[in-house]
Amino acid sequence: MRPLARDQVRAVDLRAIEEYSLPGIVLMENAGRNAAHLLMSLASSDRFDRPLRVAIACGRGNNGGDGFVMARHLENLGAEVKLLLACDPDGYRGDAAINHAVAVRTGITIEPLESAPADAWSAALAGSGWIVDALLGTGSSGAPRGAVATAIRAINLARDPHGPESRPPRVLAVDLPSGLDCDTGLAAGECVRADATATFVARKIGFDAPGSAAFTGAVQVLDIGVPRKLLDEITAER
Repeated sequence: MRPLARDQVRAVDLRAIEEYSLPGIVLMENAGRNAAHLLMSLASSDRFDRPLRVAIACGRGNNGGDGFVMARHLENLGAEVKLLLACDPDGYRGDAAINHAVAVRTGITIEPLESAPADAWSAALAGSGWIVDALLGTGSSGAPRGAVATAIRAINLARDPHGPESRPPRVLAVDLPSGLDCDTGLAAGECVRADATATFVARKIGFDAPGSAAFTGAVQVLDIGVPRKLLDEITAER
């Protein structure tokens, strides 16, 4: 599978829904579930105290929705999970709103931090074995702003081996590290430095840019159930 550009990623989702009658919420469920299982596999060799503590930083779009699905599956797998929101929860729409509502009803800890200062983000991340970056997706471009930029700085500070934690957490980015441009592989401003990236359907073309691996870490491509016929059509069009 050849790497995908931003417009191709958008086409995969849109055509899977419109032409193949595959509901977007099914794609989100597959993405979040598979990313949760990947995290648990990566964490299996860690020496952190159990239960595994996971903090999931969520933005306002579908990337945040993937984070909500991950939280549910991670909790089912025995992890201790909390969701940290870099946006107003009332702003969620569509599939992300549905999965936010599910997370609320299941009783998963949710901390709205849209207006919180950097030290509040650092405090919320402290003690985590893993941090999940579900802030920005492939559709994002330009420098992150506001609470998202604050969250990114806090995530990078938390994983700094010279930081306050004796055993710094590892970071898993969802689809791509927040702040990294999908097409160029460049960071216009703050950008998450992940230990691993769970990217969906295929690698993104920006991952092949020199220096991008410093942000993505090891990249694992996860299937979300998109028909192979559709993927072949989209990659053949470029």
